[in-house]
Amino acid sequence: MTTTDAVVEYALRAATRAPSVHNTQPWRFVVAPPHIELHLDRERVLPVADPAAREARMSCGAALFNLRTALQAAAVNVVVDLVPDPARPDLLAVVRIGGFRASTPELKNLAAAIDRRATNRRPFLDRVVAAPHRAALVRAAAAERGRLLLLDTPRALTTFATLLRRADHLQEEDTAFQRELRGWTDETEGRDDGVPKAAGGPRPVAGSLLTPRRFHAGATAERPFERDPLVAVLTTHGDTVRDQVRAGLALQRVLITATAIGLSTSFLSQPVEVPVIRAALRTLLEMRGRPQTVLRIGYGYPAVHTPRRPVAAVTTIATRAEVTS
Repeated sequence: MTTTDAVVEYALRAATRAPSVHNTQPWRFVVAPPHIELHLDRERVLPVADPAAREARMSCGAALFNLRTALQAAAVNVVVDLVPDPARPDLLAVVRIGGFRASTPELKNLAAAIDRRATNRRPFLDRVVAAPHRAALVRAAAAERGRLLLLDTPRALTTFATLLRRADHLQEEDTAFQRELRGWTDETEGRDDGVPKAAGGPRPVAGSLLTPRRFHAGATAERPFERDPLVAVLTTHGDTVRDQVRAGLALQRVLITATAIGLSTSFLSQPVEVPVIRAALRTLLEMRGRPQTVLRIGYGYPAVHTPRRPVAAVTTIATRAEVTS
């Protein structure tokens, strides 16, 4: 079959629905049929929160998962080459498309959930996540060569909560970090990026186990959060550029799987953003591999979607000769 412009447009729009730190959307696409290149957009890397661009590459990996899944659900054959050119370190993937390959119910189900997924920063229901759902999330990470560690013992959860509070405190006291955060959260009127107030969440009441990030300084509403949260740490074997992109693939498969089975998710990223806390997290929880992000998972009400830039704003159309020259 011939891959139509409409299918490519649909897949690129799906790619832009990926999550990113502070909703910075740090990706660029170059379309040169039969290839789509995925690049890291250096201008959208956070210099304070993410100076090594680790989280930005994860975000790009999540966008790659959406792109690949949307194409495969449309019965398009896809071959992905990760980090293909050492001389171009911000070229994170080349997706070669063309030809027919029968889709599957699983791929169609995942693709259908892409637009429904949204980070839910509000309290979840006090309802334990069912064992089959937990197992499905672990399998989703493993399918992309990641590992999802469920913190399902009191010791592990308490240890993590202590590190979360410490990391959150350090970031609250960091004026440069707060200035950067405010630029992506308090000044979002009319923008197609950042985290608007409507997509933020309330502050947890005093004594709550977890400390979600306070996105909006003026938010004063307090709500009790779930008493027995499910927290999961996504890890990869290493921490190379390729590992970070793979972490994004695994992350997004977990998030989309969660959406498809009726679960809500949000991020507890503070401990992996502060280097000393990230190292302590790995040591105290006796992890194999490198922690890349942390998820809060549960059953919640529908969440507000954050805005996205249009496909045209993140995509360049080029001939293959222009790309390789």
